[in-house]
Parts: sequence; structure tokens; C-alpha cells
Amino acid sequence: MGRLQARLDRMREGAKAQIPEAAQAVMARATEDLRTSGILESIPQAGGTLPAFELTDSEGDVHTSEALLARGPLVLTFYRGDW
Repeated sequence: MGRLQARLDRMREGAKAQIPEAAQAVMARATEDLRTSGILESIPQAGGTLPAFELTDSEGDVHTSEALLARGPLVLTFYRGDW
């Protein structure tokens, strides 16, 4: 198991201790609903290729995937914020 996966597993276990069981059940049900909807078959897979894109950062600067890839491998993460 890679170091990243081990770290993610520890984080997931730590979160379980802080999230009430009722909320965990809702989250598990929502995750299963997404799986059975078929949506997972249409999303990009880890290690796959995405089309070119550009994103605007919090300061209004535009960054293109082409320019970022020119600097080396690119990893995207999505932060949903506090809902």
C-alpha cells in the first residue's frame, strides 16, 4: 500500500470517530445512490487524460492546464468548502 493511500485510510478512520453514526449512514446511502446511478462510468479515472482547461484562482489569475503541465506532472484536487 502506498504512503498516500495509508494516509487517506487513517484520515477516513479519524473522521469516522468524529461523525455521528446517523450522519455516516446518510453519507453511505448517498454514496451508494451515486454508485448505482451509473455516474461513475462517465467520470474521468485516476491516471486518465483530461481535455485542456483553464481555471481562475482566488486572485483572478487564469491558469491553463497546458502551462501547468509544461512545469511537470499535474495533480487536481477539489475542495468542496464548508457546507
